[in-house]
Amino acid sequence: MRYCWFFLFLWIPLTAAPPAKVYKPLRTYKISLPQHAKPLIILDPGHGGDDEGAKIHSFMEKRLTLLTTLCAKKYLEEMGYRVIVTRSKDVFIPLHRRVSIANKTKAVLFASIHYNSSPSPDAHGIEVFYHSSSDLKRQKGSRKLASSVLSELLTCTNAHSRGVKSGNFHVIRETSMPAILVEGGFMTNREERNHLRDKKYLEKIAKGIAQGIDKYLK
Repeated sequence: MRYCWFFLFLWIPLTAAPPAKVYKPLRTYKISLPQHAKPLIILDPGHGGDDEGAKIHSFMEKRLTLLTTLCAKKYLEEMGYRVIVTRSKDVFIPLHRRVSIANKTKAVLFASIHYNSSPSPDAHGIEVFYHSSSDLKRQKGSRKLASSVLSELLTCTNAHSRGVKSGNFHVIRETSMPAILVEGGFMTNREERNHLRDKKYLEKIAKGIAQGIDKYLK
């Protein structure tokens, strides 16, 4: 299995000081690649900056989503895809900016990466959401993408499946292309939390996402 060795540089202490709240104006993304280049994909690491997401002591969702996303980006680029991430470091990016990046670049798909939490410590497994849009073509594409990604995630991780579900999350509702939101496991479940502390397990999740996207696009 090929690992994402850049994890050795990215796996910094989860208790690092939070960044400033101010964020820069939306940049303009310009893609200039050969005509034969594969499609453009948007990967969205959930949370960031002051928005920590789920948190168990110093173990924060925002760090897991970024590490997973950057590894998935590497896998997809090795397959020849063009990839833009909505954030590449620990900064806060509003939901509308994440959507704007996807819509303005006219990407072929959007995948937002998250990790789950629950009041019940027994809740566990991976689930993938899509939006039941009035645009039936986009809804069908989103559901197909969700099924493909979930299938590959389960193959790579042997995790419990919580299925493909319809959701009304902003980033998958307002984007104009097929879009999914991945919940890669429960931080509140002790067994899954131990898995998520393992860089190699995060690589498996990243590989599952990348392979699911590739399978969908083929």
